[in-house]
Amino acid sequence: MIADPFALFPGVPLIESPIFQSVIDSIGLNDQKRSIAEELNRKGYAVFDFPDPELDRRIEGLRRCFVPECGIRDADASAAKNPTVGRFQDAWRYDDDVRAIAVNEAVIELLSKLWGRRAFAFQTLNFPVGTQQHVHTDSVHFSSIPERFMCGVWVALEDIDAGAGPLCYYSGSHKWPIISNTMISRRGWQSELETAQEPYHDAWNAMVAEHQPPFETFLAKKGQALIWCANLLHGGSPRTDPTRTRWSQVTHYFFEDCIYYTPVFSDEALGRLALREVFDVIDGTRKPNLYLGEEILPPPPEKQKQGLWRAVKTKMRGKAK
Repeated sequence: MIADPFALFPGVPLIESPIFQSVIDSIGLNDQKRSIAEELNRKGYAVFDFPDPELDRRIEGLRRCFVPECGIRDADASAAKNPTVGRFQDAWRYDDDVRAIAVNEAVIELLSKLWGRRAFAFQTLNFPVGTQQHVHTDSVHFSSIPERFMCGVWVALEDIDAGAGPLCYYSGSHKWPIISNTMISRRGWQSELETAQEPYHDAWNAMVAEHQPPFETFLAKKGQALIWCANLLHGGSPRTDPTRTRWSQVTHYFFEDCIYYTPVFSDEALGRLALREVFDVIDGTRKPNLYLGEEILPPPPEKQKQGLWRAVKTKMRGKAK
C-alpha cells in the first residue's frame, strides 16, 4: 500500500495518474464520484446529471437572451430559420445564467477533487446548433504546464437527437500522446492560421485509423452533462436534419498553480510560449501563470523572440501542493 500516492505525481491529474487505482482508493469518493472518476480514467469522458435545480429556468433565460441575436424572431428557435450567429463566446461576461452554469459549485468541487487542484472556469461557449467541427483535442487550443490540467463540461439545454449534429468522441483517445508542433515538425510561434487545429488533422486521422477506437455520439437528454479530458478527441457530428437545434453550453476549466498557454502558437523547446491571460468566470479576476508558485510573465515585445522563459518574475506562493 502506497502511503501517499498523490505526493508521488502531483503534476499529473488524479484521474490520469499512472497509479490511478492507488490514488482513487485514497481520496474518499462516494460511489457516484468514483464511477465518474473511473470512466474519465478509462474512456476520457463521463456523463452525469447537471446539479442545478434552477436549470430549466436558466435555459428559458438563455433562449430569451440568444434567440434575437441568432437572427431568430420567435421562441421556437428552429435551426431551419438559418440563425446568423452559430455560437456565443464568453457570454458569462453579460449573462447571469451562463455564469451560473459555468461556476456551479458542485461541478467545480467535483472537478477539483478528481484533478487534484482547484478548478476554475475560464471560458464559456453557447450554441444554438451543432458545430459539425472536425474531431480535435482541446490540448492544441489551450493547455497547461503541467499538462492535462484542463477539461471541458458540455451541458445539453434541450433533448438532442441524431439529426441535430450531436457531440461525438473517440472513447479512450485521451490516453494517446498529445499531438504537438514538435511531433509534426511545425513552428508555432507567431504563426498565423485561419483554423488553429487544421495542422493536426492528418495526425489525428492517422491515429484513429491505426487504433480504431470506439466512435460514440452523445444523444443527450435535457440537463445531462459530459465532462471530457483535455486530450480526448471530440467534435460535432454532421447535422443531417437542418431543422434541428442543439442548444448547449460548454464551459472550459483550468486548474490552479499552472502555466496557461496556447500550444498551436508555441514552440516549447525554444521557450516560446503563447501565454494566455485567463480570468476566473466566478468574479472576473485574472489568474496568474504559475510554476510551483512562481509567476511567469511575458517579456516586453522587443524581447519576445528570445523566449518567454527569459522574463520571470518571482512571487513565491508557498510550497506547491
